Amino acid sequence: MKKANVISGQLVHNVALVLGGGGAAGNAWQIGIIAGLAEAGLDLTEAADLVIGTSSGATAAAQVRSGITPAELLASILSGPVRAVGQNREPQPSLPMGIVFERMRAIGAAATSAADLQRAMGAFGLESDCILEPAAEQRRAMVAARLPHPEWPDRPMIVVAVDAHTGQVAAFDRDSGVDLVDAVTASTAMPGLTPTHNINGTRYINGGVRSTENADLASGYANVVVLSPFGGLSGRLPAGQFEGLRRLPGADLASQVEGLRKQGSRVEVITPDAESLAAMGTNQMDPATRIPAARAGFAQGKATRMTFL
Repeated sequence: MKKANVISGQLVHNVALVLGGGGAAGNAWQIGIIAGLAEAGLDLTEAADLVIGTSSGATAAAQVRSGITPAELLASILSGPVRAVGQNREPQPSLPMGIVFERMRAIGAAATSAADLQRAMGAFGLESDCILEPAAEQRRAMVAARLPHPEWPDRPMIVVAVDAHTGQVAAFDRDSGVDLVDAVTASTAMPGLTPTHNINGTRYINGGVRSTENADLASGYANVVVLSPFGGLSGRLPAGQFEGLRRLPGADLASQVEGLRKQGSRVEVITPDAESLAAMGTNQMDPATRIPAARAGFAQGKATRMTFL
């Protein structure tokens, strides 16, 4: 990955857009926010010099970088088919969701460092493959169907995943030698819920295991806009889902934003307002949340006034 640097106190790039994880609802909310901002006069699909995507934000990043206008991206969500969780055309092997998140919370509670947590989550993902691996090919095809184009965009974009064997971050871009579909499939591979994703013999898990946003990868950019579907949601998600998952120092959004600001970056963080939270519902992984979340995000985006740009 070609990472921007700070040279002689000068930030050498202009605008980075960070798209965090947040399930089906979070992806749709982010597209709604971007469409609403564009309606209000700020088109981040054009303004962003770099887009960083994690988990469902990786799918959103590919959509934002596709050359499709924000209004068209929003329209595709609002007109798209809606199927609730469990209504896929073919049943896929799975583990009970409640048990998976209980295991994730136990891993977080036992971890002594962020690196320890990432390695343990990778081990959990590899362990779960004995059940989930038969769905790997079908899952990659589902991810490919969500992307407007299978090729990397010309303009800079980073897709974040985690090496399941080592726990180390993997920041894929067009120069990494990895297909875009594989990068996004890796970034969205949730341990215990989906199989790890094999790329050239290395297996990867969801980039949100390291950080829901990975905003620190925007280091060197003068202006950073972070869309965080789960930002500020601590304790609000229902039992059995994402609430209570541990974030060690440096992996939480507040720490990453503070680090960017210390470097001189201006950082704007957008999280769901009350209407968007209600629209996202109690199961953000349910595709049925996409239309209401996109609509609420659009309204929120139109009403948002950026402090810069």
